[in-house]
Amino acid sequence: MREKKNPNSAERLYKFFIYLVLIMLAVSIIIPVAWVFMASIKQNKEFYGNPWTLPEGFYFQNFIDAWNTAKMGDYMLNSVLVTALALVILLIVALPAAYCLSRFKFKGSKFLNAAFMGGLFINVNYIVVPIFLMLRDGDNWLKSVIGKSFLLNNLVILAIVYAATALPFTIYLLSGYFSTLAHDYEEAAYIDGAGYSTTMWKIIFPMAKPSIITIILFNFLSFWNEYIISMTLMSSAKGPKTLPVGLLNLMQAQQSAAQYGIMYAGLVIVMLPTLILYICVQNKLTQGMTVGGLKG
Repeated sequence: MREKKNPNSAERLYKFFIYLVLIMLAVSIIIPVAWVFMASIKQNKEFYGNPWTLPEGFYFQNFIDAWNTAKMGDYMLNSVLVTALALVILLIVALPAAYCLSRFKFKGSKFLNAAFMGGLFINVNYIVVPIFLMLRDGDNWLKSVIGKSFLLNNLVILAIVYAATALPFTIYLLSGYFSTLAHDYEEAAYIDGAGYSTTMWKIIFPMAKPSIITIILFNFLSFWNEYIISMTLMSSAKGPKTLPVGLLNLMQAQQSAAQYGIMYAGLVIVMLPTLILYICVQNKLTQGMTVGGLKG
């Protein structure tokens, strides 16, 4: 008689393989990030030896030079303004839109849902040139009418473009969550005399807080790290720049000048806000990604 395989040993082997893959993925991410942080506090002379040696000390001057001399402080302020404004615009538009599309049936609602679903399959990088040409033509028209142009090299317009391009994904995610909520909450609010807007803002949106935090985090990361649209729409040499575009300029300048410590300090300045935000909201992020599947 053949021996039966022990199911527990197969399960342990499977778990070992999964943990091994996860550990390898974690190491492949942690080591480069840790190396960037370590390199950001090295003096320039330390880069000409073994790159894996520990820093001789904490050389904070790299961050001061990156912040002031390389204008990373100005770039960060621009990115904060653009990201915050884009998130506000996105939430003001996407929250009511997703609520209406998921909770009410009206003429044209199927078409709007299909249009937003179709928007998920459009890569924004492929339409950045038409967006640029449209804004350029708008600037030319404004020059002929009022003698001024402000559509290109404008942080507010950049924030509006960011919010518009993020609408399909945001509405899709929020609609999926709103559709899982029971209608009993709204019916109880209507009986108590609340209107549609009051019910939406005071009943439904507070219940959707985990999902809202999730889309805020996802879109924050997208807006904060976005490069192609910012580089295209903010093409003026003397105009404002966001942090990713400014970081590329810093890397090109410091590589030619062999100032590697300042370059890595700029990388840390870009990464640090996203890491801090993720650490602060990681529990809410996990809850927001799974709560929709637990309801209904």
